[in-house]
Amino acid sequence: MRVNDIMTPAVRVVQSDLDAEAAWQKMRTARIRHLVVMDDDRVVGIVSAHDLGGPREGAARKGQTVNDVMTPDPVVASPTMSLREAANVLRGRAIGCLPVIDGARLVGIVTTTDLLDLIGRGAERPVADSTRWVLRARGPRTAKLMRAKATANRKTSQRPRARA
Repeated sequence: MRVNDIMTPAVRVVQSDLDAEAAWQKMRTARIRHLVVMDDDRVVGIVSAHDLGGPREGAARKGQTVNDVMTPDPVVASPTMSLREAANVLRGRAIGCLPVIDGARLVGIVTTTDLLDLIGRGAERPVADSTRWVLRARGPRTAKLMRAKATANRKTSQRPRARA
């Protein structure tokens, strides 16, 4: 699977000169954790809920703009990047999202939540139903049967071996 198979195409964007509190309200209203920061149709950064201080740190946002708190020059993905590669980039850099860029155009965003949803649905690698074999000819083991097998094993182990 590729990034374009699971990415969210409707990306929420903000300008870098927007007030940080307004960006927080936009995230809260849309119930998202990442906003892509764009200036002149160019991705210049990412701002996350963590960057904005979360719900309890409203004082940290006072007097700040998105430009002050954003992560500049974000790591991006292409639509044809494999999901394994995208997951490794997210994990290796300890980040929560990758803007998806096709050429110079923002076409989507893929987040850790998107990847976890995919794994939770089991769409990455379908697992076949397991088959349980039932042995009908096999009956209960009895002491008499066990002694007969032990005797047969002793006889075969006492045979002289042929020389090669």
